[in-house]
Amino acid sequence: MADCVSKVELTVSCSNLLDKDVGSKSDPLCVLLQSSGGDKWTELGRTERIKNTSDPSFSQRLRLDYHFEAVQNLKLGIYDIDNSSSDLGDDDYLGGLEVTLGQIVSSKTLTRPLQLKKGKPAGKGTITVTAEEMTDNRAIVLELEAKKLDKKDTFGKSDPFLEIFKQGADGKWQLVHRTEVVKNNLNPTWKKFTVPLQTFCSITWNPTPLSVEFNCIHPEKQKKKKSYTNSGVVSVKSCKLVTQYSFLDYVMGGCQINFTVGVDFTGSNGDPSSPNSLHYMSPDGLNQYLSALWSVGQVIQDYDTDKLFPAFGFGAKLPPDYQVSAAHHEFALNFNPANPYCQGIEGILDAYRMVLPQLKFSGPTNFSPIINHVASIASGGAQSNSASQYFVLLILTDGEITDFDQTRDAIVRASLLPLSIIIVGVGPADFKAMELLDGDDGVLRSTVGEAVARDIVQFVPYRKFKDASKSALAQSVLAEVPNQLVSYFKMRGLEPAKAKAAPKS
Repeated sequence: MADCVSKVELTVSCSNLLDKDVGSKSDPLCVLLQSSGGDKWTELGRTERIKNTSDPSFSQRLRLDYHFEAVQNLKLGIYDIDNSSSDLGDDDYLGGLEVTLGQIVSSKTLTRPLQLKKGKPAGKGTITVTAEEMTDNRAIVLELEAKKLDKKDTFGKSDPFLEIFKQGADGKWQLVHRTEVVKNNLNPTWKKFTVPLQTFCSITWNPTPLSVEFNCIHPEKQKKKKSYTNSGVVSVKSCKLVTQYSFLDYVMGGCQINFTVGVDFTGSNGDPSSPNSLHYMSPDGLNQYLSALWSVGQVIQDYDTDKLFPAFGFGAKLPPDYQVSAAHHEFALNFNPANPYCQGIEGILDAYRMVLPQLKFSGPTNFSPIINHVASIASGGAQSNSASQYFVLLILTDGEITDFDQTRDAIVRASLLPLSIIIVGVGPADFKAMELLDGDDGVLRSTVGEAVARDIVQFVPYRKFKDASKSALAQSVLAEVPNQLVSYFKMRGLEPAKAKAAPKS
């Protein structure tokens, strides 16, 4: 799993804090807590205490790990500190904020009213939180070549490749990069490659001196021949320092992640009034479809400012006449084709519960119409030539796909667009077709042999997470999205909208 972990620092300031000290202003401090499940909170850090102010700007930053694929619930509390004890129980509480880390990073700077408790404001007090990713995002792009290498093969020239090592603090050599093999060539030029600066040398580095040549030395030949010079020369054909942008660079630069849902209402799911149906509502008002939607949606929603999510169904006959037509493989879940948007994840759940009793489950199970629909919207977003829009389509299905060839063609076309597709398989099917679409075991190709430009599909069967924590499914299916987003904008050569230049070496 490509767990998206970055170090993030939060900078905190407040305005108009309550005055709790007689004859002077408060002496505030900010504490950061993260939910560890239920009503339990774990302290992650504290700022310094600032004396006698209602408008503190704390210089001590609060550092924590960032995981895109999880909801990280945070609590920022402001306390008036009037003693040397680290126990906050005997200090006055000036207000706090409960927020997710996703909300903070997607806003970059977020200002909210302070509350003494839910629904009770702390006077006119406000808190402002700014997020910054802690990373050296510089990378080295190298192109290397060699001349006059030794011939090693009996019936041809050598098949050379090149390895670069760096020496670790313990004195041991660590492999940094291995090039591809160039067949039958004593004067090879290897493909350009990119290595993060920290991986390459772990130090501050100026690339200019590397524009040089290096002798290839064969120790055995050197010992035997006094006139030995080298076994060829390796030279740096080009070398430059570039900025390698991260997922957070794009999100903090204002990139919106637009979330769309497609729900499978085909006959293979079973009659929803029967307890054996995958759409049967349990006494708690949930089923596998809704549980999967809630798990993924509550993470994604923090990255879309308007919280309006288009939601569609497919594979059903619709009221009032229940006639079959192509439109039934992409119908608005709220029965409003002109405005298929639902307000928040709760809005999608409400639309699902409203529409379920009115549908007649049918078939076939076609994925391509909804993929093509979202791809057409993503195509419009791509026209802006800026890193401002990315799209995620969640398809919830029992896996009995009918239009496999049309679907893989649609995915190959969509791989050129700012789009990721997540498929959650509900129920007991073997999902072999879904695993082929995922492409983890090989490159997905269209019916005419065209390969995907980049990997955009992630599939998981819900049954793997049926007895796991509520967050486990989201962590699995969303783990690939950050890399998919970055790979798209890198392919297009688009920088974050508000990107800072890489720090100079």
